[in-house]
Amino acid sequence: MPGNDGFRPLDRQECLRLLAKVPVGRVVYTEQALPAVLPVNFSLDADASVLLCTAAGSDLVRAIGGVVVAFEADEFDAENRSGWSVVVTGRAAVVSDPGEHARLSQAGPRSWMPKRDAVFVRIESEMITGRELGRPDRPGAPWEQRPDG
Repeated sequence: MPGNDGFRPLDRQECLRLLAKVPVGRVVYTEQALPAVLPVNFSLDADASVLLCTAAGSDLVRAIGGVVVAFEADEFDAENRSGWSVVVTGRAAVVSDPGEHARLSQAGPRSWMPKRDAVFVRIESEMITGRELGRPDRPGAPWEQRPDG
């Protein structure tokens, strides 16, 4: 059912389906008691965790040690005024298990930047929320009233 703001809430499965379609999102974490946002490429693991590959000495790795972070990905079409946004919230941690690291080295995300000391970061999907904005001229669009009247 559409919300009053013109967005349609997405269920967990819809959110995961949409996340699997895009290669880049943003991690939101705290750095020196202030919010920080970092664009990253990512992949989803079989358990719906968000996986990142980054440098062992990165600011992100230093900041996340078991704390709750948010991860957001989206896709918008400005011309058609449509799109979606998904937010995953959960604990983030560097993958330390050697077997898991080996598995992710083969099947996990690849950093777009060359890394000699690459580590994998897992963000547990403790909470997943999403919203979709549809076109106002599309049948069943979430608007209660068309913008032209």
